[in-house]
Amino acid sequence: MRATGGLLLAAGLLAGCSGPFPADPDGTLERVTGGVLRVGVTANEPWTATEPGGDPSGLEVDLASEFAATLDAEVEWTVGSEEDLIGRLEQAELDLVVGGFTGKSPWGAQAALTTPYTTVPDEHGRPEPHVMAAPLGENAFLVRLETFLLERHRDVLP
Repeated sequence: MRATGGLLLAAGLLAGCSGPFPADPDGTLERVTGGVLRVGVTANEPWTATEPGGDPSGLEVDLASEFAATLDAEVEWTVGSEEDLIGRLEQAELDLVVGGFTGKSPWGAQAALTTPYTTVPDEHGRPEPHVMAAPLGENAFLVRLETFLLERHRDVLP
């Protein structure tokens, strides 16, 4: 009898775990697909460049635009400082932040940093992996972004 009860409890727990994985608790991937990808940009050439009154440009801006196209999404750009943009990402006001972030970025506690999608030499010739910042916990969105970045990494080198 005890064994049967334990099996029923285990089966119930496992059934509660069924569902789409990875998941987005806030539905980022679903909301963005066919909608608007809100991207924060901070200047860090050649990865990103901003000019007053103009659209952002640079390697990561191009990547964000291409990623949005794979989701049939329009891009809404927000230019600001790293601190401001990461804060807005935490508040779910942005879906992605780009700015030439490296694997040494201090924002790992506030944002989900992607798997490095390219590595280039730093000013001392040491390998420097590059990442982007996405909302914490939005794993389906993050997996889709990382898959896109890893498929495209060969075309990103400055």
